[in-house]
Amino acid sequence: MAVNKQAKPAPTKQLGVLTMTLLVISAMFGGGVYNIPQNMAQSAALGAILIAWVVTGLGVFFLARTFQILADIHPEMTSGIYMYSRAGFGKLSGFLIAWGYWMSAAFGNVGYAVLLMDALNYFFPPYFQGGNTWQAITTASIIIWALSIFVMRGVKGISVLNLIGTIAKFIPVAVFIFVLAFFSLRYHMMGTDFWGHLRDNALHDRPLSGLFDQVKSTMLVTLWMYIGIEGAVVMSDKADGRTVSRATILGFIISTVLFMLVSILPFGVFSQGELAAMDAPSTAAILSAIVGKWGGVFINVGVIIALLSSWLVWTLLVAELPWACAKDGTFPKFFARTNANGVASNSLWVSTLVMQAAMALVFFSNNAWNAMLSITGVVILPAYIGSAAFLWKVIAKKDYPKTARYSLNSALVTSVLATLYGFWLVYAAGISFILVGCAIYAIGLLVFVWARKEQAPKEPLFTGSEKVLVMLIIIAALTSLWMLFTGHLPQIYKPS
Repeated sequence: MAVNKQAKPAPTKQLGVLTMTLLVISAMFGGGVYNIPQNMAQSAALGAILIAWVVTGLGVFFLARTFQILADIHPEMTSGIYMYSRAGFGKLSGFLIAWGYWMSAAFGNVGYAVLLMDALNYFFPPYFQGGNTWQAITTASIIIWALSIFVMRGVKGISVLNLIGTIAKFIPVAVFIFVLAFFSLRYHMMGTDFWGHLRDNALHDRPLSGLFDQVKSTMLVTLWMYIGIEGAVVMSDKADGRTVSRATILGFIISTVLFMLVSILPFGVFSQGELAAMDAPSTAAILSAIVGKWGGVFINVGVIIALLSSWLVWTLLVAELPWACAKDGTFPKFFARTNANGVASNSLWVSTLVMQAAMALVFFSNNAWNAMLSITGVVILPAYIGSAAFLWKVIAKKDYPKTARYSLNSALVTSVLATLYGFWLVYAAGISFILVGCAIYAIGLLVFVWARKEQAPKEPLFTGSEKVLVMLIIIAALTSLWMLFTGHLPQIYKPS
């Protein structure tokens, strides 16, 4: 007699190490890589840049290790890295982290827009120069709304478009590195004004500030490069812990090598002063000067394809976070609504309005690309600091599991160093961008109040310690407005 065996449920599809590693690299490898040479050389010489990469590499390594450890000890927290801060420091902290992460994604998309306009300016000068002319703002705004409408209709085959964009990112960068490394490099150039202390009119070099200030000036640039290091953790529900761990470290190592090559090799061809004066994307200007006009065309076409595909994907993703937060009560229920195509419609429309408002900021900015890069880095910093601090708190409360793959001492060192690196970045960002970041968080407080009144209308909105945090954010936001109207924010706004 045959025995009927109960059918086993189909196993959940698990992503492999290669797929997850490519996801991490793709998340970090945005359009900013094409402008690293100019961004890094703007205020720093080669010696300072090498030190900056060492500092950043160590800091980001400990951030990446933090995400590895947290994914191991709290595998149930898969809704986003804001979950760590909410679990460790309360609902307001969790909300602010989620809000900052969302704003970072929105401002990052606007950064894509700025770089895309710079790439278009190569073919249609000077209408899109700097990414903040009225022609650039108008064109970028049209693209913002067109992509949102496209996504609203339900994008099918978006993974194919993302694959095309990923290939478009890597081929121009690979060609750039190959040409510089094997055909153009003059090693003696790298020793020219290594510390940025000399004046050489022929090379357009001028004495820069001290070494410490040079290193500090590059920190938000390097942070921008690594936004997305948490990509494997965000997708940890689709892979086991060991895969997440390996993918995070492999993605970090591969991306770091590529970023360093793109930022360092140009010093073997051009001086710091020449690199600092190049228009975005500076890799196009460099390759064009070496191989002729086709080099500039090649890089800029690659930039345009890569940015449009990445922009499309991130238009979809920028609406996902508030939608996920609304489902667990962190955001108001308004953001949880979807349309007939299953798209988080309300979240997408609000995200599009935020991006449109950021485009207005771009128009008035002194340096559009640097402004978007810096603001994006500043508003995402609390997410990284909160995650590291949560790990620190788990250890301090003696809640660290004895069965964890990573030792207690290793986790403690990781959490402390990752937290210190986060606060170092806050210091390096400078008061102007910190205050602007606080203004963005202050706006978010209104949404938090809205959500709290929905979830717990009879409970106090804030705890005692949260009231102190709210007051500090509001004071900083008002200070930023005062500095704006009195002309004390030249790093962000065009001088009158």
